[in-house]
Amino acid sequence: MMVIEKPAVSVTAAPPKIRIANLARRFGTLTAIENFSLDVESGSFVMIVGPSGCGKTTLLRILANLDSPTEGTVQVQRSDPSKPSNAMVFQGDSIFPWMTVWDNAAYGLKLRGEDKARIKDVVGFYLDRTGLTRFADRFPFQLSGGMRQRVSIARAFATDPEVLLMDEPFSALDEQHKTMLQQELLRIWDETRKTVLFITHSVDEAVALGDKILVMTAGPGRIKAIIDVPFPRPRNVIELRGQPEYGELVFRIWGYLREEVERAAAMEMK
Repeated sequence: MMVIEKPAVSVTAAPPKIRIANLARRFGTLTAIENFSLDVESGSFVMIVGPSGCGKTTLLRILANLDSPTEGTVQVQRSDPSKPSNAMVFQGDSIFPWMTVWDNAAYGLKLRGEDKARIKDVVGFYLDRTGLTRFADRFPFQLSGGMRQRVSIARAFATDPEVLLMDEPFSALDEQHKTMLQQELLRIWDETRKTVLFITHSVDEAVALGDKILVMTAGPGRIKAIIDVPFPRPRNVIELRGQPEYGELVFRIWGYLREEVERAAAMEMK
């Protein structure tokens, strides 16, 4: 049974930014997602957690138009048709190794045919926000893993998408760099209020960043619980983790997730 720590799945009375209805995705005899319905409020930061193989990445790929559902519908309420519907930040390196930091960040704007003055302003703004201004002429091989992910984030925000999709973007980083990028991401998000769907295996990260946390079942992926995160914004992720309420919420979410992780592990052993 799905647990919702609010009266309804929809997070707003206004038309949702994203409406997913009765979604299913099958690959032959394998069902990755089924019976998946969700409304996402414009400007909200939604974290998605669940065991490996529960369909989290498949869900984001469908939202990014990189895959198609077998059943059901996905609708994104467009506020400006001139903007891209989405931008995706992947787990591993996804920037172009033959381009400089500047050219990587400007890629989407150039593809869209923006004029040089606007590209200069927008790319300059996001390189500044991600601490990359003095590295603008560097190539990816000259950067650390954390800096390359900053480039991915700058490029995604620079395109000014309707929805930002993030698939475990910090999972390969050490704890210090991860915490730093989490704080930078929140700072940029506070300024832009993009609608974000963010996959993570870290319950700690989910609580630190999200407005809502969506817990998915072991495959086939369904919604098991939707949890509101009560902490006000803007947030300092380090100070937040020192609050007793933070640890209590992490523990409660693990209560929902643990059974699904154990079930997924048992399924792999069959």
